Amino acid sequence: MFVAKMCARSIATCYRHASAAEIARQMRDAQLGEVIVVETRGDRICPVGIITEHDIVARVVAADADAARMTAADLLIEKLETVLESELVYDAIWHMRSKRVRHLAVVDAHDALIGVLRADDVSEFLASELIEVSRIGPHRAAEAEPAPSHVRQAA
Repeated sequence: MFVAKMCARSIATCYRHASAAEIARQMRDAQLGEVIVVETRGDRICPVGIITEHDIVARVVAADADAARMTAADLLIEKLETVLESELVYDAIWHMRSKRVRHLAVVDAHDALIGVLRADDVSEFLASELIEVSRIGPHRAAEAEPAPSHVRQAA
């Protein structure tokens, strides 16, 4: 399955000048755990960073920082990890593991924001795949070759 088919397109975004307080309210109101920081490039909205609930707690609340004065730009510390919408989900999983991230911004070939792929979405997808694989078991057992005559079968 391609990333484009399973990424969440209902996302929250903000610009670098947004305050941590605004970002926290946006997360609360949208019931999301992250906000993608974006910038406008021509006619495209492109992701430049991500602020998670953990960032707000660890770098604003626990640090006793002024949430009204701290901005998204202040909270951005690492390069945003992205994945192309045309990539396979399994490639995105590898990317998440290798970069140790739980969120990937999904972009098109022009780096425009399409959505976000969350570790929870990937886990749900993998669980459904495992359920489908488990359904193979009973059918294959019925088609299996009979046991050799020297093997005692349960009655």
